[in-house]
Amino acid sequence: MTKLPERAEAPAAEPFVHESAYVDPGASIGAGTKVWHFCHVMPGAVIGRDCVLGQNVVVMNGAKIGNNVKIQNNVSVYEGVEIEDDAFCGPSMVFTNVINPRSAVSRKHEYRRTLVRKGATIGANATIVCGVTLGRYAFIGAGAVVTRDVPAYALMTGVPARRTGWVCECGVKLDEEIIEIICPACGKTYGEKGHVLERTGGDS
Repeated sequence: MTKLPERAEAPAAEPFVHESAYVDPGASIGAGTKVWHFCHVMPGAVIGRDCVLGQNVVVMNGAKIGNNVKIQNNVSVYEGVEIEDDAFCGPSMVFTNVINPRSAVSRKHEYRRTLVRKGATIGANATIVCGVTLGRYAFIGAGAVVTRDVPAYALMTGVPARRTGWVCECGVKLDEEIIEIICPACGKTYGEKGHVLERTGGDS
């Protein structure tokens, strides 16, 4: 029997950087990532594969961004911020990295780590105060101000942000009146245990 030649894999697409953007030496950008108008990626920044950085995004030294992350216009990702795979940062949302900034006092040694876990969404104009963790697939509503850790799948709204529901991995709000919560859009199932939502089944 004649052995068929193995199919060669297509080479990964090179990152695209718009001519108006700046990517400093020492920055790392993964294959297929797009860096659009007027962005600035600083030395030591790490950006994964297939990300999109919209207009006027700044990624500072030491920031880490995973794969397939979408960052919309006018977002600054400061040193100390880590964003895991599949997260979404809406237009003009805000990260911070110092809890008590003063112009006349240098606090670079006091930067606090902020972690955005896999699949989380941060709505437009939301503020994430430094030092918190946003759980997997959490959903931060537009304009919310997050001052403490957020559980996985939590819908957070208001100032300061409070949990006002749960959301599916696909982004649809879940009906909390049902003991086993089933997403009406994609069929994934969830159960609440001690004010924490856990995935119990459904399509992967």
